[in-house]
Amino acid sequence: MPVTGWLPGYDYRRLLRFDAIAGATVWGLLVPEMIAYAGLAGLPPQAGLYTLLATLAAYAIFGTSRHVIVAGTSAAAVLLASTVGDIAVSHDDYLANSAALVLFVGGMLLAAGCLRLGFIAQFLSRPVVEAFVFGLAIFVTVKQLPKLLGISGGSGDTIAQLAHVLTHLGDTSGATLLLGVAALGLLFGAERFAPRVPGGLLALALGILVSAAFHLSSHGVAIVGKVPSGLPSVDVPSISSHEVPTLIAAAGGMLLVIYSESLGAAQNFATKHRYEIDPNQELIALGVANAGSAFVGGLAAGGSLSQSAVNEGAGARSEASALVAAALMVVTVLVLTPLFTDLPEAVLAALIIHAVSHLWKLKAFERYYAERRIEFLLALATLLGVITIDVLPGLVIGVVSMLLLVIYHASRPHIAILARVPGDSGAFADIARHPGYEPIPGLLALRLEAPLMYANATLVRDRVKYLVGASDLLPSAVVLDIGVSDELDVTSAETLEELVAALREADVDFALADVRQPVRRQMKRAGLLEKIGDDRIYLTVDDAIQSLAPALPTPGDR
Repeated sequence: MPVTGWLPGYDYRRLLRFDAIAGATVWGLLVPEMIAYAGLAGLPPQAGLYTLLATLAAYAIFGTSRHVIVAGTSAAAVLLASTVGDIAVSHDDYLANSAALVLFVGGMLLAAGCLRLGFIAQFLSRPVVEAFVFGLAIFVTVKQLPKLLGISGGSGDTIAQLAHVLTHLGDTSGATLLLGVAALGLLFGAERFAPRVPGGLLALALGILVSAAFHLSSHGVAIVGKVPSGLPSVDVPSISSHEVPTLIAAAGGMLLVIYSESLGAAQNFATKHRYEIDPNQELIALGVANAGSAFVGGLAAGGSLSQSAVNEGAGARSEASALVAAALMVVTVLVLTPLFTDLPEAVLAALIIHAVSHLWKLKAFERYYAERRIEFLLALATLLGVITIDVLPGLVIGVVSMLLLVIYHASRPHIAILARVPGDSGAFADIARHPGYEPIPGLLALRLEAPLMYANATLVRDRVKYLVGASDLLPSAVVLDIGVSDELDVTSAETLEELVAALREADVDFALADVRQPVRRQMKRAGLLEKIGDDRIYLTVDDAIQSLAPALPTPGDR
């Protein structure tokens, strides 16, 4: 519990006023956003408020970032709605399955933290994550259009829902559209011209006032309705066993999205303010936060870069700002929820559209296209998967594509033919990059530029044999630098043994350079060290050449 490290030494006189202001500012941002995200997840408005009761305090106690705010996110809300909506058969069943899904997410995050699996975020590349979020932003925007227009919602993928909106434009409610457009104008205007003004809270308050003053509900404008007051009850969700596999699969996808976004935000602020975060402790903090949210019927939560940026911009100095926001949320659910009764659904839709508008990654896609075409194509496939199939399949497409790309590159390592660097007898360079350098006479020196592993061992063997056969003069020896490898699997050891046998059958000696100790131990256990010869293992390529050079015949003798 990192709180035991920072709280006893907390300087109340110097820091509390900054953290109090930041906490109040974050509270003003989160109240409308969480009500909106609850609607996005298909849950009642109070679910968003209950989420904050658990997540803000939990992360402040267990997290390692001074600035990250953990709350419900649009990505997690959409994933929840798309998963639970397919299996729930009633409203109560929907609530139970939603809580169970969030609980599974929390449990998996906790387990990953205890197992020290903080590296898992590395399996989602930035282009894939941003493409997934971009697709979510489009999906969310289209899904909110019916509420903004006052028409019935559609179903299916993003394309089908957009088609439904376009074919029902004639049913648009003028009052609803006017209110929604005014809210959007206020939100974007405040962001553009008065960034310090809490546009979300202002839109929420004005929407409620206008709705109540003009009795908009009697003019066909949909409103939120009564929001229960009081603290939530703590409950363990009960679901059918046949729903568990679907929920666990969805929880795995949500875990990757939540953790990658949260860790990115935490690392961003840690670098900026020069302090350290612990990726494994971050998993535990997010796990506790999500488990707590599940028990009170809340949303899946993660660290949001935008919400955390508001916290930092408002002057937050420590995790105490989140505790201040949590205290204000207690006041909100106890006495302020009746104020949300007349809140128009169109204003909530505007809040959501404004929130996800920052996730439209057009410039990022332009950069990917210019910098690396293959990653642009993978990002595009992820984006199209989210839009045309569904949210979770789109994420799966992105993750699987990136893993396949990693496997492809790992299975096709570059093998450099080495030549001495002129003027430096101990230095060697790739002759393909420096064609003017002279190769070592009578000997083929090679450097493997990726770790040797089962996925590329056969290709390495065949490539070395090809280079030996393609030499103008058959070399007397091959020296292979494997310094990038820090372990040796069974397949690689067997394949190296095959290579040694094939070369020596052709009267070509074989030696290894820069062999790390773990590799050497595995070679000894596999019997490979004996086959190659302990005297054919060298510290450097230069040592190997110096040792083998006296035994090399002149080119005329071959």
